Amino acid sequence: MAACIQRLDRAMFSIRLLRNVQLHNERSLSTSLHRLALDTEQPSKFTPPVKPVIIDKTQSVASLRKFLSPEFVPPRQRTKPIKFTIERKDMIRRRKVLNIPEFYVGSILAVTMTDPHATGKNNRFVGICIQRGGRGLGATFVLRNIIDNQGVEICYEMYSPRVQQIEVLKLEKRLDDNLMYLRDALPEFCTVDTDMKPQPSSPTGEVPVNKTRVRMLPKPWSKRWERPKYDVKGIRFDLCLSPEQMENAQKWAQPWVEYDMLKEYDTSKLEEDIYTELQQEAAAAAK
Repeated sequence: MAACIQRLDRAMFSIRLLRNVQLHNERSLSTSLHRLALDTEQPSKFTPPVKPVIIDKTQSVASLRKFLSPEFVPPRQRTKPIKFTIERKDMIRRRKVLNIPEFYVGSILAVTMTDPHATGKNNRFVGICIQRGGRGLGATFVLRNIIDNQGVEICYEMYSPRVQQIEVLKLEKRLDDNLMYLRDALPEFCTVDTDMKPQPSSPTGEVPVNKTRVRMLPKPWSKRWERPKYDVKGIRFDLCLSPEQMENAQKWAQPWVEYDMLKEYDTSKLEEDIYTELQQEAAAAAK
């Protein structure tokens, strides 16, 4: 009996030994095939990493839109006087010292100007632009804001030597080219935070249009804004006037003005010439 058990142990040992040898051969074969596959593969071409693009966000980006400030266009019948030619040269010379950015009626601006009566000799005012006027060196713009529940308006001379800086905090347009009716609107529609931070805008895309329509204070107003000659689109007349009042306002319409050929004149060619002159001056200054 003991001899049978001894023979059985020897047989089991032989089977285990053969199994271990078979597993070792299989592992060796798989490793050899893997090495052979790696040797036959071509090494991949080295691709350098993409060079990072560093953008300096502290520098203001000039607008790439074709924009001509309206004060450069002379009024009618004054297209080639010596006065506007000399003024235009002075305006270009002033713009080389003071950066006058692109802005429209409805944009929110911050203007810093010297004030001998101020504590720091400088005065900074933040407001919404409600009007642009004047031609040449006499160009002006009006900012309005509500401070301590009181409407404050300041008319700035754009090319005044007292103006130190003009910042555009929010670049946008409104439905109208004149927002003087904000004087008669609710204060919330012309209240701007004095600590407002500049909002980024695209230098190439279209300028956004703010389609807000304001609510007016009860009458009397400074002007009869409902009359057709003002052509106001940014007021909710349905909330402050009755249908009878709106119908009565239409009696003051002037339909013949639409056919007045001398009311406006084409300045496209003149604007192209002035814009080309400004671009040449800017290129010469950059050199």
